[in-house]
Amino acid sequence: MNYLLYLAPLAIFLAWYLASRQKLERASIVAHRETHEAGLTEPASIHPIIDQARCIGCGSCIAACPEMPQHAVLGLINGKAELVSPTSCIGHGACRAACPTDSITLVFGTARRGVDLPVVSPWFETNVPGVYIAGELGGMGLIRNAVEQGRQAVEQIVARRPRGTGGRLDVVIVGAGPAGFSASLAALDKKLKYATLEQESLGGCVFQYPRGKIVMTQPAVLPMVGKMKMTLTTKEQLLEFWLGVQQRTGVTIRSGERVEAISPDGDGFLVRTTKGELRTVSVLLAVGRRGTPRKLGVPGEDRSKVVYRLIDPEQYTGQRVLVVGGGDSALEAAASIAEAGAASTTLSYRGEAFQRAKQRNRERVDTAVKAGSLQVLLQSEVKEIDTEHVALVHEGRGVRLPNDAVIVNAGGILPTEFLKSVGIEVQTKWGTA
Repeated sequence: MNYLLYLAPLAIFLAWYLASRQKLERASIVAHRETHEAGLTEPASIHPIIDQARCIGCGSCIAACPEMPQHAVLGLINGKAELVSPTSCIGHGACRAACPTDSITLVFGTARRGVDLPVVSPWFETNVPGVYIAGELGGMGLIRNAVEQGRQAVEQIVARRPRGTGGRLDVVIVGAGPAGFSASLAALDKKLKYATLEQESLGGCVFQYPRGKIVMTQPAVLPMVGKMKMTLTTKEQLLEFWLGVQQRTGVTIRSGERVEAISPDGDGFLVRTTKGELRTVSVLLAVGRRGTPRKLGVPGEDRSKVVYRLIDPEQYTGQRVLVVGGGDSALEAAASIAEAGAASTTLSYRGEAFQRAKQRNRERVDTAVKAGSLQVLLQSEVKEIDTEHVALVHEGRGVRLPNDAVIVNAGGILPTEFLKSVGIEVQTKWGTA
């Protein structure tokens, strides 16, 4: 009888565990099937691949994913972990850290879609000794990860590089976005002689986002500040917080100063900017990948009504707007303009599905379509832009839309020529680490 006192609770727990596993597997199979039927199989960012031979199906990766349970990113199929919704993965990397058998590798690109990235060592140094890269340029677009990389890169510079002498700086940080701002705080905290150059304003790429855009969903840790206890944070809230941090810490940002060239200079580098020259031991590139927008290359694209980023959706109230692109920026722009009361909003994308967009943005677009405020033209391409119309080909047929404004959100071009001028190698990742 005494044994029953122990066996009964164990049996109840085992039954509950098995039932939970079966429920998770059923949900995972459904999510995997729906994802593939919709053609949403291409991850938008860095993402996990799972070694099925080593995976023990413990579910630690699933529990660790910050996107769960809102989005079923990872699941269990046949007792093994699997990426069931690739487009919902935004590259947190928590799954790899949680895996007890090291079955998960984080990779860039896929066999179908390559991603160009500069060659960077595990300590953030490029093939040019003394030149480091952190954040989006190196493939880490998620703000929380970019903030962490900025701090880590400065720590590596402190550990691996000599201090500046004779008026030479310890480090020049290029960019004041998430990685650059974090690196600047770390440099100040480490008492380095530094200069942070930003061609626009504090926030870098974040500053360019549309008004009201949600830019953070998970807390991050800033040097000299600690944990930023912020979730579902808008662009304005984050920039206001960073401005407060700048004022409290005294960290300096040289806004409105663009880097034009970086060249060897003795034991360090000469950094030429639009406002002068700086000599430094090290350089940390913390710029984004979207500095040069990808253009359509069609007649009429040089018209003033064509822009490459959305700042304020309300400026298009009452206008006939075409948004071009299939990523998060395009979907967010189209939905925001439709919600702001545009006379008509059309979203054009050459693909069959929005494979690179997050689930919440696809849902937002679906809602606008159902409300009748947004038209989506998949498998379409812009052919010409004139004063009052835009000509497209949609599913093989010509379409002519009345138009007042065009917003092209087709991504950015990696600053390859600039990187090559510095001597930095660039390689294409096809589903590799």
